[in-house]
Amino acid sequence: MSKKPIILGIESSCDETAASIITENDQGYPKILSNIISSQIDIHKEYGGVVPELAARSHVEKIDLITKKAINESGKKLQDIDAVAATAGPGLIVCLSVGLSFGKTLASSLEKPFIAVNHLEGHALSPKLDTQLDYPYLLLLISGGHTQFLSVEGLEKYKRLGTTIDDALGEAFDKTAKMIGIEFPGGPKIEEYADKGNPNKFKLPKPIINKGGCNLSFAGLKTAVLKIAKNIKSKQEKYDLAASFQKTIEEILYIKSKIAFKSFKNINPKSNTFVVAGGVAANKKIRRIILKLCEEENFNAIFPAQELCGDNAAMIAMVGLEKFKKKQFNKLDYPAKPRWPLDENAIFLKGAGIKF
Repeated sequence: MSKKPIILGIESSCDETAASIITENDQGYPKILSNIISSQIDIHKEYGGVVPELAARSHVEKIDLITKKAINESGKKLQDIDAVAATAGPGLIVCLSVGLSFGKTLASSLEKPFIAVNHLEGHALSPKLDTQLDYPYLLLLISGGHTQFLSVEGLEKYKRLGTTIDDALGEAFDKTAKMIGIEFPGGPKIEEYADKGNPNKFKLPKPIINKGGCNLSFAGLKTAVLKIAKNIKSKQEKYDLAASFQKTIEEILYIKSKIAFKSFKNINPKSNTFVVAGGVAANKKIRRIILKLCEEENFNAIFPAQELCGDNAAMIAMVGLEKFKKKQFNKLDYPAKPRWPLDENAIFLKGAGIKF
């Protein structure tokens, strides 16, 4: 029996320091041996958001310890690793540089291949860690910094069908939470507030809902929330605003995903797989509305496991595993890329001057 590749993944693009070891089972599917994530919530809480310099300092302090823990929990030895994969972008440059430099140094000292990974490709492939997933598929990537519909044709082969022209969905959740008065990180708590509120209390806008194809916009929605939040006096009204926001997001994603289905089918008429990945994919109400839509449109909805939706190193190792099998390695002078789109040919869409 041939030796199964063992990949170390390292992630430090924002405020999670993470390391993971993955390999393959006898059927050739990925197997997570360890997946360690160290969050920095307590560090950034008092500032109401991530402070890049503090995040980078925390990465420097923790990355060696987190990597050792991942290796120990995997039951493997450092010398057993066949390749080191590290996030090279996109993300905060000072944070990316920590994990990237650490990964390069480790790969060099072990004399093993180094693999630079696009963080977004990690999210795109994350369901492969616990689901048999074949190309091509339609991807809705919804995270703190990105909101996109993409046709995933294969490793490093993406065609963007739609994107946000302003805020990312995760950013809209986080800023709405802050306006309502929810402590950082507030985005995930919106759903908890929404459970206690009336989703029909406030009528909120759905920007570009009837134009722009499957492109999205959340800035106008965020502004509307701000105006209402300034006049809120009771806790119940906060719950009602969270519920109204959550419902509006669900309606936007339902409509725009339906449009994306048609665009995807024009490219891949035989495929009906819809993957929803990224931190916001953990939102249970969003999952329910997507499942409802997929049932109506005869699509198969696939989500990563809850613990694999947010930033983690197992998804980075997953991309590393696929690249390792294709011998797609990188030199040790590979740069950190603060901006690194999956579809390099897609037109940059952002700003108030965009016309549809």
